[in-house]
Amino acid sequence: MGELLGRVVSVNVGLPRTVEWQGRSWTSAIWKEPVDGPIGFEGEYLAGDAVADPKVHGRRDKAVYAYAREDYAWWATELPDTDFHPGLFGENLTTEGIDLAAAVIGERWQVGGAVLEVAQPRFPCAKLGMRMGDASFRQRFDKARRSGSYFRVVDPGPIGAGDEVVRLAPPPEHGITIGDVVAARFDAPAEVMERILALDIATDNMRQVARLGLERLQKA
Repeated sequence: MGELLGRVVSVNVGLPRTVEWQGRSWTSAIWKEPVDGPIGFEGEYLAGDAVADPKVHGRRDKAVYAYAREDYAWWATELPDTDFHPGLFGENLTTEGIDLAAAVIGERWQVGGAVLEVAQPRFPCAKLGMRMGDASFRQRFDKARRSGSYFRVVDPGPIGAGDEVVRLAPPPEHGITIGDVVAARFDAPAEVMERILALDIATDNMRQVARLGLERLQKA
């Protein structure tokens, strides 16, 4: 039957919009709003959701983004004047009860009627700073090491608030977690970078992070 991990607090979607920020126009779909009732998929994305720049967002390895209510609670202690609500960071799924940093790359979860596969952490771009109205927030998000997780869609199906999240099988034996990949950007040992590079399902972003991490250690 699998292992119950937690539940979905909110399902959030949004379409691209263009705004003015720091003297230029930005087009992004980072603005996500909770939806009522279960929703299905249209192609790789949840119905009513889209990305503005598919060269760097979305597609197979970033089809669904999840962020944890527990991580939002941490941010609320860091920035008590900010309203941290579901969808603020542009996530499609706001979860509860799940340590997303501990999710193993490649493990599969039943989320409502869908099966999703853990793909990679979020490596934020400048648009997160735009969303928060603070250009430096991107760096602050990085340093917090609370990245959330992107997922591939293995089997599309409806997902709604309150749905259980179930790990369908034991995690892959390689053991590389979302948190390990994030740590590769900062202080992970060479062994972690080498294990990331050995993964046949590692994304291009993950491989780049691992290579840069090895270069950093070689220069130290």
